[in-house]
Amino acid sequence: MSASSTANAASVSCWSCGAATSGAHFCPSCGKIQPLPRGADYFTFFGFQQKLQLDPAELERRFHQLSWKLHPDNFVRASENERELSLARSSELNDAYRALREPLSRVEHLLAHEGMRNEGQQKQKAPPELLAEVFELNESLDELREARESGGDAAAIKSNLAAAEKDFTKKLEEADAQLAALAAEWDKAIDAGAPVEERKKLMGRMNEVLNRRSYIRNLVNKVAAELAA
Repeated sequence: MSASSTANAASVSCWSCGAATSGAHFCPSCGKIQPLPRGADYFTFFGFQQKLQLDPAELERRFHQLSWKLHPDNFVRASENERELSLARSSELNDAYRALREPLSRVEHLLAHEGMRNEGQQKQKAPPELLAEVFELNESLDELREARESGGDAAAIKSNLAAAEKDFTKKLEEADAQLAALAAEWDKAIDAGAPVEERKKLMGRMNEVLNRRSYIRNLVNKVAAELAA
């Protein structure tokens, strides 16, 4: 959990009785449903530490448990405020589950919540080490379009593009492996109580890999679309 999330959770009090709730879904004193604390992340929602290697079975178990507890049917006779909170919490629960159930979206959520996700600033730029391959790929794509328009033979071009698609798909797998290794490194840092600067460096490295992965994924999708046209 980030320092901001911890502080928010510790300072939250029940809207009904004023007791400290520590960010729980229900007040431990009066039992009333509570709003999600400002600044809380999806890890907090499920009661997890801000770690990237989660047990899927445990996430599933907590999801179903909370689905039952927060379901609007349990608040039919409650106050309007409680009914609205139940609807909001149920919606937040589904969003949180979708974000945490896959390793990639889990990393994306962590970085976005911590203000480290800047994909939009870099995703249009080819990674330097891929410039030559991207140039060749774009040339082949142009040749394929020209051949298609002129009615020429595009078999050889398609074969080259299929090989390039396979190569870039492999690079996607390599990026996923890098993210998995960084996730393990992140979790060790959390367990060790690493300082903020160290965690920021790790998040910066994860963000770089995500940006690279996003660019490669767009290339693969573009080639696949042209081959299917």
